[in-house]
Amino acid sequence: MTDDEVLTPGPPDLVSLLLDTDTLDDFLRALAQTALRMSPTADGCGVTLERRNRPLTVASAGISAPPLDEAQYGQDDGPCLEALREGHEVSVSDMREEDRWNGYPAFAVSSGTRSSLSLPVAAHSDTAGALNLYSPKENGFADADLSGLRALAAQATGAVELAQRLADTRTFTADMEAALQSRAVIDQAAGIVMNQRRCSSEEALRTLRTASQHRNVKLRDLCAQLVRSVSGTPPSSGPGLRPRP
Repeated sequence: MTDDEVLTPGPPDLVSLLLDTDTLDDFLRALAQTALRMSPTADGCGVTLERRNRPLTVASAGISAPPLDEAQYGQDDGPCLEALREGHEVSVSDMREEDRWNGYPAFAVSSGTRSSLSLPVAAHSDTAGALNLYSPKENGFADADLSGLRALAAQATGAVELAQRLADTRTFTADMEAALQSRAVIDQAAGIVMNQRRCSSEEALRTLRTASQHRNVKLRDLCAQLVRSVSGTPPSSGPGLRPRP
Protein backbone atom coordinates (compact mmCIF):
# COMPACT_ATOMS: atom_id res chain seq x y z
CA MET A 1 0.00 0.00 0.00
CA THR A 2 1.39 3.41 -0.99
CA ASP A 3 1.34 6.60 1.08
CA ASP A 4 -1.30 8.06 -1.27
CA GLU A 5 -3.54 5.07 -0.66
CA VAL A 6 -3.19 5.54 3.08
CA LEU A 7 -3.83 9.29 3.01
CA THR A 8 -6.70 9.31 0.52
CA PRO A 9 -9.89 8.11 2.20
CA GLY A 10 -12.72 6.61 0.21
CA PRO A 11 -16.29 7.84 0.46
CA PRO A 12 -17.81 7.33 3.91
CA ASP A 13 -20.16 4.48 4.70
CA LEU A 14 -23.39 6.46 4.38
CA VAL A 15 -25.65 3.59 5.40
CA SER A 16 -23.86 3.49 8.76
CA LEU A 17 -24.09 7.28 8.91
CA LEU A 18 -27.84 7.07 8.30
CA LEU A 19 -28.29 4.62 11.14
CA ASP A 20 -26.15 6.78 13.43
CA THR A 21 -28.01 10.05 12.78
CA ASP A 22 -31.23 10.87 14.61
CA THR A 23 -33.24 12.08 11.61
CA LEU A 24 -33.25 11.90 7.84
CA ASP A 25 -32.61 15.66 7.78
CA ASP A 26 -29.38 15.17 9.77
CA PHE A 27 -28.26 12.46 7.37
CA LEU A 28 -28.93 14.53 4.25
CA ARG A 29 -27.14 17.53 5.75
CA ALA A 30 -24.11 15.33 6.47
CA LEU A 31 -24.28 14.05 2.88
CA ALA A 32 -24.17 17.61 1.48
CA GLN A 33 -21.29 18.58 3.77
CA THR A 34 -19.32 15.49 2.77
CA ALA A 35 -19.79 16.16 -0.97
CA LEU A 36 -18.72 19.78 -0.50
CA ARG A 37 -15.52 18.71 1.26
CA MET A 38 -14.74 16.43 -1.67
CA SER A 39 -15.01 19.35 -4.14
CA PRO A 40 -12.28 21.90 -3.36
CA THR A 41 -13.54 24.70 -5.64
CA ALA A 42 -17.25 24.29 -4.93
CA ASP A 43 -18.99 26.87 -2.76
CA GLY A 44 -22.32 25.08 -2.41
CA CYS A 45 -24.00 21.69 -2.43
CA GLY A 46 -27.70 20.92 -2.36
CA VAL A 47 -29.62 17.67 -2.03
CA THR A 48 -32.86 17.64 -4.00
CA LEU A 49 -35.56 15.04 -3.49
CA GLU A 50 -38.77 14.82 -5.48
CA ARG A 51 -41.99 13.35 -4.12
CA ARG A 52 -45.26 13.48 -6.06
CA ASN A 53 -43.56 15.50 -8.83
CA ARG A 54 -42.55 18.26 -6.40
CA PRO A 55 -38.80 18.89 -6.09
CA LEU A 56 -37.42 20.33 -2.87
CA THR A 57 -33.95 21.14 -1.54
CA VAL A 58 -34.01 19.07 1.62
CA ALA A 59 -30.45 19.85 2.75
CA SER A 60 -27.60 22.10 1.72
CA ALA A 61 -24.04 23.08 2.62
CA GLY A 62 -22.15 26.22 1.65
CA ILE A 63 -23.84 29.34 0.30
CA SER A 64 -24.85 28.99 -3.34
CA ALA A 65 -27.15 25.96 -3.63
CA PRO A 66 -30.58 27.13 -2.33
CA PRO A 67 -31.16 30.03 -4.78
CA LEU A 68 -29.76 28.08 -7.74
CA ASP A 69 -31.93 25.07 -6.92
CA GLU A 70 -35.02 27.26 -6.49
CA ALA A 71 -34.43 28.95 -9.85
CA GLN A 72 -34.55 25.55 -11.52
CA TYR A 73 -37.70 24.51 -9.65
CA GLY A 74 -39.35 27.77 -10.67
CA GLN A 75 -38.94 27.10 -14.39
CA ASP A 76 -39.23 23.30 -13.93
CA ASP A 77 -35.97 22.78 -15.81
CA GLY A 78 -32.23 22.77 -15.20
CA PRO A 79 -29.25 20.44 -14.68
CA CYS A 80 -30.45 19.43 -11.20
CA LEU A 81 -33.88 18.35 -12.45
CA GLU A 82 -32.44 16.68 -15.54
CA ALA A 83 -30.16 14.53 -13.37
CA LEU A 84 -33.04 13.72 -11.03
CA ARG A 85 -35.61 12.86 -13.70
CA GLU A 86 -33.41 11.30 -16.37
CA GLY A 87 -31.14 9.43 -13.95
CA HIS A 88 -27.84 10.54 -15.49
CA GLU A 89 -24.95 12.79 -14.50
CA VAL A 90 -25.12 16.39 -15.75
CA SER A 91 -21.95 18.47 -15.88
CA VAL A 92 -21.67 22.12 -16.90
CA SER A 93 -18.09 23.34 -17.40
CA ASP A 94 -18.95 26.99 -18.24
CA MET A 95 -22.39 28.47 -17.66
CA ARG A 96 -21.57 31.40 -19.99
CA GLU A 97 -21.39 29.01 -22.95
CA GLU A 98 -24.42 26.92 -21.95
CA ASP A 99 -27.60 27.15 -24.06
CA ARG A 100 -29.75 24.50 -22.37
CA TRP A 101 -32.48 25.06 -19.75
CA ASN A 102 -33.89 28.37 -20.98
CA GLY A 103 -32.72 31.30 -18.84
CA TYR A 104 -31.19 29.31 -16.01
CA PRO A 105 -27.51 29.56 -17.12
CA ALA A 106 -27.75 33.36 -17.27
CA PHE A 107 -29.22 33.42 -13.78
CA ALA A 108 -26.41 31.19 -12.52
CA VAL A 109 -23.78 33.47 -14.05
CA SER A 110 -25.40 36.56 -12.52
CA SER A 111 -25.30 34.76 -9.16
CA GLY A 112 -21.57 34.12 -9.48
CA THR A 113 -21.71 30.46 -10.51
CA ARG A 114 -19.65 29.32 -13.50
CA SER A 115 -19.90 25.52 -13.37
CA SER A 116 -21.95 22.77 -11.77
CA LEU A 117 -22.18 19.03 -11.34
CA SER A 118 -25.42 17.14 -10.66
CA LEU A 119 -25.41 13.45 -9.77
CA PRO A 120 -28.59 11.33 -9.63
CA VAL A 121 -29.62 9.81 -6.31
CA ALA A 122 -32.20 6.99 -6.06
CA ALA A 123 -33.08 7.49 -9.74
CA HIS A 124 -36.46 6.20 -10.97
CA SER A 125 -37.66 5.49 -7.42
CA ASP A 126 -40.45 6.93 -5.26
CA THR A 127 -37.87 9.28 -3.71
CA ALA A 128 -35.72 10.25 -6.69
CA GLY A 129 -33.15 12.95 -6.06
CA ALA A 130 -29.94 14.63 -7.09
CA LEU A 131 -26.72 15.77 -5.44
CA ASN A 132 -25.95 19.24 -6.85
CA LEU A 133 -22.57 20.98 -6.59
CA TYR A 134 -21.86 24.54 -7.69
CA SER A 135 -18.56 26.34 -8.27
CA PRO A 136 -17.68 29.99 -8.95
CA LYS A 137 -14.90 28.82 -11.30
CA GLU A 138 -14.98 27.54 -14.88
CA ASN A 139 -14.32 23.80 -15.07
CA GLY A 140 -14.68 23.84 -11.31
CA PHE A 141 -14.86 20.06 -11.05
CA ALA A 142 -11.93 19.20 -13.31
CA ASP A 143 -9.77 18.49 -10.26
CA ALA A 144 -12.54 17.10 -8.06
CA ASP A 145 -12.59 13.48 -6.95
CA LEU A 146 -15.24 12.50 -9.48
CA SER A 147 -14.98 8.78 -8.77
CA GLY A 148 -15.39 9.50 -5.07
CA LEU A 149 -18.39 11.77 -5.68
CA ARG A 150 -20.01 9.15 -7.91
CA ALA A 151 -19.45 6.53 -5.23
CA LEU A 152 -20.94 8.93 -2.69
CA ALA A 153 -24.05 9.40 -4.82
CA ALA A 154 -24.32 5.63 -5.31
CA GLN A 155 -24.14 5.07 -1.55
CA ALA A 156 -26.65 7.84 -1.02
CA THR A 157 -29.05 6.02 -3.34
CA GLY A 158 -29.11 2.99 -1.07
CA ALA A 159 -29.25 5.11 2.08
CA VAL A 160 -32.16 7.27 0.86
CA GLU A 161 -34.11 4.17 -0.16
CA LEU A 162 -33.41 2.66 3.27
CA ALA A 163 -34.50 5.92 4.93
CA GLN A 164 -37.78 5.83 3.03
CA ARG A 165 -38.36 2.23 4.08
CA LEU A 166 -37.67 3.15 7.71
CA ALA A 167 -40.08 6.08 7.45
CA ASP A 168 -42.73 3.82 5.91
CA THR A 169 -42.13 1.30 8.69
CA ARG A 170 -42.58 3.97 11.36
CA THR A 171 -45.85 5.05 9.71
CA PHE A 172 -47.03 1.44 9.59
CA THR A 173 -46.11 0.96 13.26
CA ALA A 174 -47.99 4.12 14.26
CA ASP A 175 -51.05 2.94 12.32
CA MET A 176 -50.87 -0.46 14.02
CA GLU A 177 -50.58 1.19 17.45
CA ALA A 178 -53.69 3.26 16.73
CA ALA A 179 -55.57 0.19 15.51
CA LEU A 180 -54.64 -1.81 18.61
CA GLN A 181 -55.67 1.03 20.91
CA SER A 182 -59.02 1.34 19.13
CA ARG A 183 -59.53 -2.40 19.36
CA ALA A 184 -58.86 -2.34 23.12
CA VAL A 185 -61.49 0.38 23.68
CA ILE A 186 -64.05 -1.44 21.52
CA ASP A 187 -63.43 -4.70 23.39
CA GLN A 188 -63.99 -2.93 26.73
CA ALA A 189 -67.26 -1.44 25.51
CA ALA A 190 -68.38 -4.78 24.09
CA GLY A 191 -67.73 -6.38 27.47
CA ILE A 192 -69.99 -3.81 29.13
CA VAL A 193 -72.80 -4.47 26.63
CA MET A 194 -72.41 -8.23 27.05
CA ASN A 195 -72.72 -7.87 30.80
CA GLN A 196 -75.75 -5.56 30.58
CA ARG A 197 -77.67 -7.51 27.93
CA ARG A 198 -76.40 -11.01 28.63
CA CYS A 199 -75.52 -11.44 24.98
CA SER A 200 -72.64 -12.79 22.92
CA SER A 201 -69.64 -10.73 21.80
CA GLU A 202 -70.94 -10.74 18.22
CA GLU A 203 -74.30 -9.36 19.33
CA ALA A 204 -72.59 -6.73 21.49
CA LEU A 205 -70.46 -5.53 18.59
CA ARG A 206 -73.50 -5.44 16.31
CA THR A 207 -75.34 -3.31 18.87
CA LEU A 208 -72.42 -0.90 19.14
CA ARG A 209 -72.07 -0.57 15.37
CA THR A 210 -75.80 0.11 14.98
CA ALA A 211 -75.66 2.80 17.68
CA SER A 212 -72.59 4.32 16.02
CA GLN A 213 -74.39 4.59 12.68
CA HIS A 214 -77.58 6.00 14.14
CA ARG A 215 -75.73 8.65 16.15
CA ASN A 216 -73.25 9.38 13.35
CA VAL A 217 -70.38 8.92 15.81
CA LYS A 218 -67.20 6.95 15.15
CA LEU A 219 -67.34 3.49 16.72
CA ARG A 220 -64.20 4.09 18.80
CA ASP A 221 -65.53 7.41 20.15
CA LEU A 222 -68.87 5.86 21.01
CA CYS A 223 -67.16 3.00 22.83
CA ALA A 224 -64.90 5.41 24.73
CA GLN A 225 -67.98 7.39 25.87
CA LEU A 226 -69.66 4.20 27.08
CA VAL A 227 -66.60 3.02 29.00
CA ARG A 228 -66.17 6.45 30.61
CA SER A 229 -69.86 6.65 31.61
CA VAL A 230 -69.76 3.25 33.29
CA SER A 231 -66.31 3.30 34.89
CA GLY A 232 -65.94 7.01 35.53
CA THR A 233 -62.45 6.95 34.04
CA PRO A 234 -61.10 7.08 30.46
CA PRO A 235 -60.67 3.67 28.81
CA SER A 236 -57.25 2.04 28.89
CA SER A 237 -55.49 1.96 25.54
CA GLY A 238 -54.16 -1.57 25.77
CA PRO A 239 -50.56 -2.81 25.66
CA GLY A 240 -49.78 -1.61 22.13
CA LEU A 241 -46.87 -2.94 20.12
CA ARG A 242 -43.82 -4.06 22.02
CA PRO A 243 -40.30 -4.19 20.58
CA ARG A 244 -38.69 -7.56 20.18
CA PRO A 245 -36.35 -8.45 23.06
